[in-house]
Amino acid sequence: MSSRIEQIIEEIEEYIDRDCKYQPLSTTKIIVNKEHLDELLRELRMKTPDEIKRYQKIISNRDAILADAQTKADAMIEEAQVQTNELVSEHEIMQQAYAQANEIVTQATAQAQEIIDNATEDANAIRIGAIQYTDDLLANAESIIGHTLDSYSTKYDGLINSLQECYDVVRTNRAELSIPGQEGYDQQGGAQ
Repeated sequence: MSSRIEQIIEEIEEYIDRDCKYQPLSTTKIIVNKEHLDELLRELRMKTPDEIKRYQKIISNRDAILADAQTKADAMIEEAQVQTNELVSEHEIMQQAYAQANEIVTQATAQAQEIIDNATEDANAIRIGAIQYTDDLLANAESIIGHTLDSYSTKYDGLINSLQECYDVVRTNRAELSIPGQEGYDQQGGAQ
């Protein structure tokens, strides 16, 4: 079952691939509906903290499992040591008790270490997965925002160039309209 963040990212990708048209004379730059993209990004921003909290809760649960495993391991070792003490205290079966006690302690220690190792490995895997997942989400958001910024920069650069061309044409036309030597006007045809 995918998260809402994954669904939003899929919607953004689908919107870019299916609904956005390429700018004229370009095969890489597209035109986007700013309101639609802003709405998807706003929802993505709102959902991201919830996703992170969910993964923090998973990590916290894993930490609780690890602590529980440590407690059980300590209890097993303590029980093994109690059994060892009881066996050793009986003089008639001293040698047998010693061997059994060592075996119990060894087994209990091995089982406890295995529980701790497994719990630690699971907790680390979940932490790494949560960090990677969050980084992937942020990388997708960064890519989309960067792409949008590039698109708008190109659009505004084109607008400024068009305005400069219009300005130059107007100045040229005024210069052509001026009467050389006419008093009260400068070279561009304006009043002195």
